[in-house]
Amino acid sequence: MISYLNGTVILKNAGSVVIDVQGVGYKVFLAPQNLQDFKVGEAGAVFCFLYVKEDRMELYGFKTEEQLKMFEVLNTISGVGPKASLALSSLGSIEDFQKAIKERNEQFFAGTKGIGKKKIQKIIVELTGKLDDFALPGKDLETDEAVYALVRLGFPAFVARTALQEVSPKVKDVQQRIKEALKLLGKR
Repeated sequence: MISYLNGTVILKNAGSVVIDVQGVGYKVFLAPQNLQDFKVGEAGAVFCFLYVKEDRMELYGFKTEEQLKMFEVLNTISGVGPKASLALSSLGSIEDFQKAIKERNEQFFAGTKGIGKKKIQKIIVELTGKLDDFALPGKDLETDEAVYALVRLGFPAFVARTALQEVSPKVKDVQQRIKEALKLLGKR
């Protein structure tokens, strides 16, 4: 799977760029907000999602890992294809999405090509709860290394936090807190 490209932009079209990586050109679809940052002849790097269909393979590119992860979540929603997911994923940060979902803010999604009022309502319903555990490196979890470590081990953030709340407050060492939380999680 192709998950990251770094090379020279050799062609720019409406909605996509071609990035030359050691003599091989990759066509990568980008959201308009990201497309404007790429210039022909300059270096370009993108996180990628390889979309495979029986009749085609397409690469969708993102400037940040956060946008890629948001795209992957949006792309799981029935009726929202990769092109719409691409446009939606660049609307804002994960925190922006969480706020919009919590407040049921349909205006946040309005104006996205191919997404009408009913689809927006479906997106809000489908994303409710899906973004609660969304954890990325460098975000608020960084303040608690133990939560971050448990999330990286595959536990949902809320499960990690709950387990760590049950660990004695006397345990201050991060590694020890993780061990104690794992013991508690193993008993469940």
